[in-house]
Amino acid sequence: MKEFKKYFKLSASAADLYNALTNPAMIEIWTGEAAEMSTEPGSEFSLWDGEIVGRNIEFVQDQKIVQSWYFGEDVESIVTIKLHLDKQGTNVEVHQTNIPDEAYENIAEGWESDYFGSLSELFD
Repeated sequence: MKEFKKYFKLSASAADLYNALTNPAMIEIWTGEAAEMSTEPGSEFSLWDGEIVGRNIEFVQDQKIVQSWYFGEDVESIVTIKLHLDKQGTNVEVHQTNIPDEAYENIAEGWESDYFGSLSELFD
């Protein structure tokens, strides 16, 4: 199992980024795919029309999102996204643990291009 941790800088407020990451209508805008999302802890979610599925664990408005991503029936990967406001926008800390070795490259590339590449295009 592997771990991914990286910081991304976006020129958007923490509130706008939090909304883009938790509001299903906004998620569909920047992903171009169907999304199911709720900020209710314990609720299930689905992103990229079911490519990423899991359970929401914790939300701190405009600051933090914690989710469990499912890899098959037996593996759960914990994703923590923290939003840190600064003068030019928001620094986003992404930390994902328990990533299956065979999925690591795809996950790392997905964070770079699909997630934060798309969010950067949305806000820049």
